[in-house]
Amino acid sequence: MKSLLSLGIISLLLSVELSAEVAGKHLFILSGQSNMVWLKPKVAFTPAVEKEFGNDKVIVVHDAQSGKPLHRWLKSWKTPEGVKPEASGDLYDRLMAKVKKATEGQKLASVTFIWMQGERDARLQWSSLYEAGFKSLLQQLETDLGRKDLNVVIGRLSDFDNDNRSYQDCSKMRAILQKIAEEHPRGDWVNTDDLNDGINRKGEKISNDLHYSVEGYKLLGERFAAKAIALVRRAET
Repeated sequence: MKSLLSLGIISLLLSVELSAEVAGKHLFILSGQSNMVWLKPKVAFTPAVEKEFGNDKVIVVHDAQSGKPLHRWLKSWKTPEGVKPEASGDLYDRLMAKVKKATEGQKLASVTFIWMQGERDARLQWSSLYEAGFKSLLQQLETDLGRKDLNVVIGRLSDFDNDNRSYQDCSKMRAILQKIAEEHPRGDWVNTDDLNDGINRKGEKISNDLHYSVEGYKLLGERFAAKAIALVRRAET
């Protein structure tokens, strides 16, 4: 009887292990401009998702570039005048090269795209093009990754320049980013209004800055991780 019970337990454990293996790994892609550049996933994001899913069940790809508009990730974008810029989609290609290398030979249980960008488009007053552009970016990802179940987490622009003095479309971009996240069936957004006060990495005191404090970037990583984990778990139910 004990022998049969032991065999049953062993069989159950093997079944659980095989199921976990079949399920694959959870891929998290983090991209955007300067506030994503300054976010260091190893500080808070990666430890949180590894704690939740297991160190060997997580792939984190981080690639960002300061001061760049959406079209550097989007191949089909055109200016309001209908002009296609020379540098279109080059940062997307760089990002996807990293994704391909990190995921080669791996089975993926989920893919979550985490985005922190929009300041440059706000400054250029291209907010009217942003929603359609971002949706095209998601379609690029879906096509290249071969799946239609992407989770999406967006960092909403902070309260920097909410009076639109130097970044004329700042308040519009905040609303657009939130709208995109809320309307996406597997989307969510992160508040950053309290992250741009305090002490930055240069040791300077900042208040309502374009960039965030040292603690602010740590909190951003934690918030991105919490939202991403929740979306992955929700999809599993």
